[in-house]
Amino acid sequence: MLISDAQTFEFISRSPKQTRRLGARLGALVQGGDVIALEGELGAGKTLFAQGLGRGWGASTRLISPSYVLVRRHERPQDAQKIYHIDLYRLNTLGEIIDLGLEELFEAVQSICVVEWANRAPDIFPTDHLWVEFHWLDEYRRSLIFRATGERHTVLLRKYHKDLIGK
Repeated sequence: MLISDAQTFEFISRSPKQTRRLGARLGALVQGGDVIALEGELGAGKTLFAQGLGRGWGASTRLISPSYVLVRRHERPQDAQKIYHIDLYRLNTLGEIIDLGLEELFEAVQSICVVEWANRAPDIFPTDHLWVEFHWLDEYRRSLIFRATGERHTVLLRKYHKDLIGK
């Protein structure tokens, strides 16, 4: 871990498996109303992290890249919560992104939103969200920088940080 304060920390993942496990650890903590924005180059680990998050949350189906369908909904068998896996990669304009109706999904208290390629429309996100930047370090290692905005996601990030490193 290199950067750490109340709203930001960095973690170096050393393998795809570890990136999935990092997602799973966060998935065990998220709850309805949480919005997780993922940013990074192709192959940086966004989908692996989202897959882990879905598994840790308890999705009944595996999260796969929604690049061609843009939004995939997954459910958890034991309750009414849903997780929406959203991909903005193939959208070219802010208008196309707004037409997806993400505002409604972001406001749904029983839903969790995980958005890949979030940097294509950073202004659409609610003021309270968790942003994760993925950076290539080498063939296997990735830097994940977590930034929380708003009280809800700052608390989530603190819990996650404590879960990962015990502090």
